[in-house]
Amino acid sequence: MDNHRQPSPTPSFQPPRPLRTAAFFDLDKTVIAKSSALAFSRPLYRGGLINRRAVLKSAYAQFVFLAGGADHDQMEKMREYLSSLSRGWNVQLVREIVAETLHDLIDPLIYDEAASLIEEHHLAGRDVVIVSSSGSELVEPIGEMLGADHVIATRMAEADGCYTGEIDFYAYAGNKASAIRELAAVEGYDLEHSYAYSDSITDLPLLEAVGHPFAVNPDRSLRREATAREWPVLVFDRPVQLKQRSPGLRVSSRPVLAAAAVGAAATAAGIVWYAARRRSATA
Repeated sequence: MDNHRQPSPTPSFQPPRPLRTAAFFDLDKTVIAKSSALAFSRPLYRGGLINRRAVLKSAYAQFVFLAGGADHDQMEKMREYLSSLSRGWNVQLVREIVAETLHDLIDPLIYDEAASLIEEHHLAGRDVVIVSSSGSELVEPIGEMLGADHVIATRMAEADGCYTGEIDFYAYAGNKASAIRELAAVEGYDLEHSYAYSDSITDLPLLEAVGHPFAVNPDRSLRREATAREWPVLVFDRPVQLKQRSPGLRVSSRPVLAAAAVGAAATAAGIVWYAARRRSATA
């Protein structure tokens, strides 16, 4: 009988993997100082391609938005109005007008405080995700400008390279929360240790989905909710051009993910101005 047993191998110790986390940012009034979709009304008017009534309607919508007075019904009406404008517009030309006008229109509107937070989250090893009700033709370039790792945005239906005027996915209210959960499952984010920032009560499901919610420039309803839940309330009030900031934002090393894609209708309407500029330039 062999009394010399081989010792059992000592199990190797494997330290637990570090948790992957993310910071989710609403866009309008959280990262930028205006509605991203409505910001294109002025160049359209200057090009003589939308009438004064349309400009005033956009200006009123912007005022209501900035005043924090847009309720769910008003937002739904504005969504329907803007999406109807996109029917028939060429998707590729929408991308071109956004590329041509984005920095002039959006860059000066970015809050310095938001840009600093994005930098801090990246330095802490967190992914940054922009989550916006605007369309991806607008949101993706903004995300790239900010160095975001992913983008979640509204997706409008297309046929033969043009918008149909229908919406396949609306990145709004509970849909935002569902989208970040899907992204978290793919990327392995621990939402309990992740962060979210928004100004609107309609993003309550988004804020509830993470362990560290923040109300930024909150509307009245969200401020009441944040106070009741003892969530931090932040005030951003210093828009600044990114190129004037130091240090600059890092550029994401990975392509921005369109978890939900396609353009905002107000941006889509800008194609007319762009096309007219082309015609006048070649005339």
